[in-house]
Amino acid sequence: MNDYVPWLEANDRYLAGALADLRARLERAAQRHDTPAAAPAAPATALMESAPKVSVPAGPKPSWVARIFSGQHAQQPSVANADEPPVAAVPDDGTAAAAPGADEGDHIPALAVLANRLGLSAFERDVLLLCIGMELDTRFPALCAQAQHDPARPYPTFALAFAVLDAPSWDALSPQRPLRYWRLLDIHQPGAQPLIGAALSADERVVNFVKGMNYLDDRLTPLLTALPLATLPPSQQAIADQLLDSLRHVPPGEPLPVVQLLGSDSVSKQAIAQTIAAAFGAQAYRLSAELLPAAVTEQETLLRLWQRESQLLPLALYLDAAEVERGDTAAAWVKRFLARTGGLAFVDAREPWASAATQALSVDVAKPTAVEQRSLWQRLLGDAAGAQPQQLAGHFDFNLGKIEQIARGALAAAEDKPAALAQTLWQGALAHTRPALDQLAQRIEPKAGWDDLKLPDSEKALLRQIADQVAQRSTVYDDWGFRQRMNRGLSVSALFTGESGTGKTMAAEVLAQELGLSLYRIDLSAVVSKYIGETEKNLRKLFDAAEGGGAILFFDEADALFGKRSEVKDSHDRYANIEVNYLLQRLESFSGLAILATNMKGALDSAFLRRLRFVINFPFPGTAERRAIWASVFPAQAAVGALDFDRLARLPLTGGSIQGIALNAAFMAAKGGVPIGMPLLLDAVRTEYRKLDKPINEADFRWLESAGGKP
Repeated sequence: MNDYVPWLEANDRYLAGALADLRARLERAAQRHDTPAAAPAAPATALMESAPKVSVPAGPKPSWVARIFSGQHAQQPSVANADEPPVAAVPDDGTAAAAPGADEGDHIPALAVLANRLGLSAFERDVLLLCIGMELDTRFPALCAQAQHDPARPYPTFALAFAVLDAPSWDALSPQRPLRYWRLLDIHQPGAQPLIGAALSADERVVNFVKGMNYLDDRLTPLLTALPLATLPPSQQAIADQLLDSLRHVPPGEPLPVVQLLGSDSVSKQAIAQTIAAAFGAQAYRLSAELLPAAVTEQETLLRLWQRESQLLPLALYLDAAEVERGDTAAAWVKRFLARTGGLAFVDAREPWASAATQALSVDVAKPTAVEQRSLWQRLLGDAAGAQPQQLAGHFDFNLGKIEQIARGALAAAEDKPAALAQTLWQGALAHTRPALDQLAQRIEPKAGWDDLKLPDSEKALLRQIADQVAQRSTVYDDWGFRQRMNRGLSVSALFTGESGTGKTMAAEVLAQELGLSLYRIDLSAVVSKYIGETEKNLRKLFDAAEGGGAILFFDEADALFGKRSEVKDSHDRYANIEVNYLLQRLESFSGLAILATNMKGALDSAFLRRLRFVINFPFPGTAERRAIWASVFPAQAAVGALDFDRLARLPLTGGSIQGIALNAAFMAAKGGVPIGMPLLLDAVRTEYRKLDKPINEADFRWLESAGGKP
């Protein structure tokens, strides 16, 4: 701002006068010890020539610079907790903030601001200024040594301060008084040296503040990330307005409650936090709970530094504890930090952090609604959008930042190929959903189509209904208003049941191919854990990653996860039932398509069956289906001899077994350099029978061999 330059000049004049007064006091103390006096005091206007100047970059200053140094502050209360240093020592008339002879009109010096904000008494302020003088005036070290009658002490001490400053107070040495509580001074106290004689130096951040440079402490900078200001959609703006109204009605002098932002979408929560912080004239900074130090002393240092910064800058804390479980070791430190941080603070959590020591406001934050997402897609894509906004909003659940990123990337990539925009958008959206799921499940590349699926017409019709419901979710739920009337049961879930090899996995591939979605098989070994609570954590990560849309979750051998709940006889039964209950809740609230496959339908909990929208039985293939499978099992490029599909269809085999037999016969034919014929197929059939522990009736095989003949 334009006011910054004249304020800086006035601040320099203030420091010049204050330091000249201190230097004169040191000279008088040196003369009382009969030591040679220091050089005569330089005029106040010349004193600051030896101190570093603040460079003023071109352009306007941030508005908080003038606000801080003009005595205005962000609309947040001071730190309020049991450990806060007393501020009663600051006289009500403001004398603690003024140095002798300082009169700059409306320009309040930075040292006066610091003294009032941090509760320094006049004596404590002058002790701090004495230490700051060591940084700003090269004559101070010699004067300190002369005043203490000890050439080995060219530095300030509390003893020196008691000797040369007015109204000395012993309680200034207390750890609970501002000089030490706020870490304004560094005390160099080797061995058994008394505190009163220890060397003192001013904290670098404090020196620069007094000189007029107000910036975030560089010890906090590596731990903090400034949150960007974002435009909120109406649903999230309503949450921000509700929280702002509650915060603004906190009685003056009362600490603000911690705002707990609950849910899985951290990006939306950060946008809400920064919107609220900006309304208070503050900047929100994100601190990850994972970066909190483990040692108690380091924790306390971090806490004090943040408290101090929140007094010197308009700051708000955004503590990201989304990955911290309530029973974890870090949970206790997070609660302690929140209870003492003071000011405007947000916590990113999945569930509320209950603590009697912390007042809190809790709100659930969701991603923008499907209608809001569709509107943003439409606005970003413009006239070239076509039907894409509705399709993208129906299949994907993105926050606004990700939508903007995908849309702009697709428009840039398809700038010269407008016809390819739809495909580019779809592939870009799928690419953004893959990284999280690739870490938790196995991706299956769908290759099967409807023609490859050999099922009765009734089962095929049910599969087509599943595809239609997934494709039309946006129309029914949003355009037709069903989402407003239902708070659960919005997921599309299906159970595929039948013997192994009857086509359950292939049917899932067909649906993925039809809908253009990614198919992920859930690896039970990576999900199920013998440790209590770990299975739920793994499932939570899995479902959270899949909530972005664009994926079908395929739970193969689902009875291992979705088994019946048992009577509680011990703690293991209780926790096993908790896992099943958690699965019931997440499956019902999951917004995508979840497919459960099992060959043991009777082992599933009945509660799952009630919540499944589709149950499709994959029957053992009949003769007609088996013939169709045999006829389509060989690729067009394969060398195939004369085969009797009618006779092969009489073998009681599933599609999976037929696929395995055809593949084994192909390898034998390739080895022998001959086409795939009936004898090789029958040898492969015998091998399959042995694998399945099926009896081999050689009479049947001789009859089949007669159809193809011996080579």
